[in-house]
Amino acid sequence: MQSTSQSSNALPLYLQISELLIRDIAAGRLIDGERLPPERDMADELGISIGTLRKALADLTEKGLLERIQGSGNYIRQGGTQESIYAMFRLELLSGGGLPRADILNAVRTRKPEDLPAFGTSGEGTRIRRLRYLNETIIAVEEIWLDGDAGFVKRDLLSDSLYRFYQKHLGFWIVRAEDRVTIGKVPDWAPEEFTLKPGTLTGFIERFSWADRPESVEYSRTWFDTGRAHYVQRLK
Repeated sequence: MQSTSQSSNALPLYLQISELLIRDIAAGRLIDGERLPPERDMADELGISIGTLRKALADLTEKGLLERIQGSGNYIRQGGTQESIYAMFRLELLSGGGLPRADILNAVRTRKPEDLPAFGTSGEGTRIRRLRYLNETIIAVEEIWLDGDAGFVKRDLLSDSLYRFYQKHLGFWIVRAEDRVTIGKVPDWAPEEFTLKPGTLTGFIERFSWADRPESVEYSRTWFDTGRAHYVQRLK
């Protein structure tokens, strides 16, 4: 397990812990029937309070992913719902799992450039560029375009999860997405902190996302370091 941190645009700490554990369960790092460490030990390891940890464990219990047995401990239970805030985030550490977070590089409203594929209904959009992490490991840079007719994005309200932002501030939820995974060259705007230099060939994901309308409302492209992360799609 990795420690978590709190920042101005981060999810509440208890949701960070819940999401981290859900992704570890999905990745097989926590298996059915496994007993979690004592709560005080877990809280100390994660650098959080017992109260915050128990709130996260309660969320997992509600989802059917944890059984809390009085006097015995907390046990992982497969078969519950693994839907989460990051259910559509397909990148994982090579060892599995990892809590996603992001540093926003910039967010601007502008005309859609000619190199973007057709999506949405407006000639404008909000372009958001971010540096992506799993736990504390930098794994990707990404560029997200939200169609101008879907709403206005205020940078100071953005959180680590854009989909949560859309639901909370713009009133819609991404219900499906189509990914196209190939290779591409790291863009010239990638910051120095990214592990790969501009122009380097690496893993590349294009994604179209839909809400409750026929046209896709979002288009994104992600360049990820294949030496640190891989793309995972699990079929049930």
